Amino acid sequence: LSVFLFPHPSTTVLLPCLSFFNVDEKNGMSFSGPVEDMFGYTVQQFENSEGKWVLIGSPLKGQPAKRTGDVYKCPVGHGPSSECIKLDLPEQTTIPNIHEVKENMTMGTTLVANPDGNGFLACGPQYGYMCGSQQYITGICSNVSSSFKVLNSIAPTVQECQQDMDIVIVLDGSNSIYPWDDITKFLKKFLAQINIGPARVGIVSYGDDVGHVFNLSQFTTTQDLVANAEKIPQRTGHKTMTALGIDTARKEAFTPERGARPGVKKVMVIVTDGESHDNHDLSEVVKACEDDGIERFSIAVLGDYNRQNKSLDQVKHFIDEIELIASEKKEDHFFNVSDEAALINIVDALGSKIFALEATSGNHTSSFEMEMSQSGFSVHTSRAGVMLGAVGAYDWNGTVVMQSGNSFKVPKKNTFHDPLVQKYEGMAGYVGYDVQSAYTQAGVFYIAGAPRFNHTGRVSIYRYDGENITITQHLRGEQIGSYFGSILQTLDVNKDSYTDILLVGAPMFMGPERDEQGQVYVYKISKTQPCADPHHPRSDKRERAPSTVLYPPREREQDLLCSLRALAAEGKLHDQDWNQRSPDHRSSTLEFFTHRIISVSDTNFLKVMSRDVAELHAEMTFDLNKINLQQPTCNIQGRDTVCVNAKVCFTYKIKSEKETKIRYSLTLDSLRAIARGRFRDTDDRKMQRNAIISHHLCTNHSFYMSVFQFYCPSPVYRYIHIMYTVSVICRLLIKASQEKFQVSINIKNSGDNAYNTRVILSTTENINYVKDLVSSDLRLILTVPLFYQISSDLRLFLFVPLFYQISPDLRLILFVPLFYLFSDSEEALDKLKDNFVHISIPVKYQVSLKFTAMKHMKEDHIIIKEGEKWPDVFNDTSVIGEEMNVSYTVRTNRSSKICLYQVQL
Repeated sequence: LSVFLFPHPSTTVLLPCLSFFNVDEKNGMSFSGPVEDMFGYTVQQFENSEGKWVLIGSPLKGQPAKRTGDVYKCPVGHGPSSECIKLDLPEQTTIPNIHEVKENMTMGTTLVANPDGNGFLACGPQYGYMCGSQQYITGICSNVSSSFKVLNSIAPTVQECQQDMDIVIVLDGSNSIYPWDDITKFLKKFLAQINIGPARVGIVSYGDDVGHVFNLSQFTTTQDLVANAEKIPQRTGHKTMTALGIDTARKEAFTPERGARPGVKKVMVIVTDGESHDNHDLSEVVKACEDDGIERFSIAVLGDYNRQNKSLDQVKHFIDEIELIASEKKEDHFFNVSDEAALINIVDALGSKIFALEATSGNHTSSFEMEMSQSGFSVHTSRAGVMLGAVGAYDWNGTVVMQSGNSFKVPKKNTFHDPLVQKYEGMAGYVGYDVQSAYTQAGVFYIAGAPRFNHTGRVSIYRYDGENITITQHLRGEQIGSYFGSILQTLDVNKDSYTDILLVGAPMFMGPERDEQGQVYVYKISKTQPCADPHHPRSDKRERAPSTVLYPPREREQDLLCSLRALAAEGKLHDQDWNQRSPDHRSSTLEFFTHRIISVSDTNFLKVMSRDVAELHAEMTFDLNKINLQQPTCNIQGRDTVCVNAKVCFTYKIKSEKETKIRYSLTLDSLRAIARGRFRDTDDRKMQRNAIISHHLCTNHSFYMSVFQFYCPSPVYRYIHIMYTVSVICRLLIKASQEKFQVSINIKNSGDNAYNTRVILSTTENINYVKDLVSSDLRLILTVPLFYQISSDLRLFLFVPLFYQISPDLRLILFVPLFYLFSDSEEALDKLKDNFVHISIPVKYQVSLKFTAMKHMKEDHIIIKEGEKWPDVFNDTSVIGEEMNVSYTVRTNRSSKICLYQVQL
């Protein structure tokens, strides 16, 4: 299918679709497999002492129950359809001493040959393993020899699980914790994630004093632990003795008498809602925990601080104290929540941080970040070593695992992403989606694509000295969602062993016709910097190609990149001369991309050639250079108007001398909602024709101007008079559930035709345009601005309701819409006064307040016995009974922002 577009009028030409893909199968070979298994997702040419092979990846082999995947070896030279043999790599690929999960490992997703020709790497990025109840997806690669034997398995992000763990939860049970039900809900959800057996849990509660609720050895099943945790009462107390609670847990809870096990990892979780009354002891207690090897997670609950409306300084002081309790790294060990109810929202994050410890057998830099790394998602092998893309690392920001000698190096979290500078841009950037390397006179540069970085994509170029990674340059995408950097390829154009060109694919790039046409960016490698400014195709659709696959072409099959070679004389590209070659400069040996194409320098090996590629060029000419509406040239339906003859010519080139059928269509004023002309043959703005072409074909078509539906018999200059009124339907009192109002625009023309009529609405920033409704059957383009053509003959009356929504972030006392009406036609000066409307709407906001009171004592009244005598002077309120403790809460609707309010009791 070939599509060419020409504007004003637009022409679309279609060649008949072929029943098969445009590949010449003569003297070729084909290998077939199940489509459901994604057979052929990756391919690789391979040769050993037994002969020549094609390696084919099938990553979903085993579906639908499992997606284990596998790689097939298919012999070459044994007939046109030789049988492929499955290598059973998943069974031979294994890491000892862990609980592996291979069911969905998708082996064969990545397939690359070793640079020395001895064997290949096949990867399954969905390979996982279990640590307790947690499953981690780290990925794995199988290093296969030239005799198809697995030499070793490569999984640098897998860590040995530590099976046993003692966890003690230290709960603040003082009176300020409210409501207690939220604490028990948090405990139930958190404890349900723990596999009792390898792990043990104890609970210590404190307030004025400290008490043990559960011992570490008390429960043998998770179900019993959760059931009893739901019944834990609040300890109560007027003080918050946090240091005492932590120190008691350290000294007593982690003892053999209460079930602690020697040599087992110790973890403490502290939950509190206020500054400790014994904070002078806190630093010493924290140091003692550190000396005992206790990993500490602290949670600050801000519920009481918010209820008492404490100052920011008080809140900050409290947070600093609780953060002090947490172990390093603070960002992994410290949490704060707005109130007790919000505790349940951090259970998953807290659990993942705690149980990530199970994947650690020491101080690894990847302890908390590589659990879902999917290393092997992309792989690149070169003389310098192996690069493994790990897109899931560091919360899906991604990274690249680098080979250093016989070991692999996992970069640090901030190597490719600086959170201080790029707070949001790098979120889920997928660094390592594709990887490459470039050899220059200045050394080796490594390249990693991150197609989701800042939504537009980015390519990072860096050096690696075996220990440290140094970023030298970033290449950034230009369009949201284009997946810039998802496909990378380097080329040595002049065969001097140095890289000349970097190709960066953006397969989802949206073209001018709003479809995903894709785009390839071409960067030249210079001596002074890795990549110069990009060369990329022009925006014309004829010169743009989807970047589905990039690969280095074979020596005699480089026609696809003929433009690169023509512009790369002596290894250089000239910026001013860049232009992607048009079809008439391409040869008949053009190759087409599939999902994966591999090519090596073996001319006797399998060749996939394209069939004849047709080139079709269109040209359109007119018999009038300008259209004069005052000089009619034809009569249509009894009315004099202007007719124009258009000549459409096609030039058709193909290697084989064959005729073909084409279908073309013409559209007048394709960019306008209402066309100003119609074809005489169809009496419509569009027409379509079928034709047969061998070399050259020209056809004539005539169209006439139909915009003017009347003709003035006398040369009288006529004026338009357009007017409009604006009615506003809105509430002066804005409620939370009624934050929209309507503006209706009425437009009328009492004079001559008005062309390209527009209504411009300008409003204050506290209202947002929502939608419009058109109560007219006529065709129009309705947006803001509003475009419409008004005919005086029809005396049109247009009613346009527009709906606006109030911005919750901007609370102003006035809505001030401004309306302007004008057109391309001329209007008398004394008639312009009704083309402008200014509206000012006073606004009040309804505030939704809810006032509640909660008592904190057993009795809500004081009993005075008959005849009881009281002293004249009270030295203490306890003389007359228990202290009355009542808390009052004022709640507002979330959308209601109140600058100042007063509560009187």
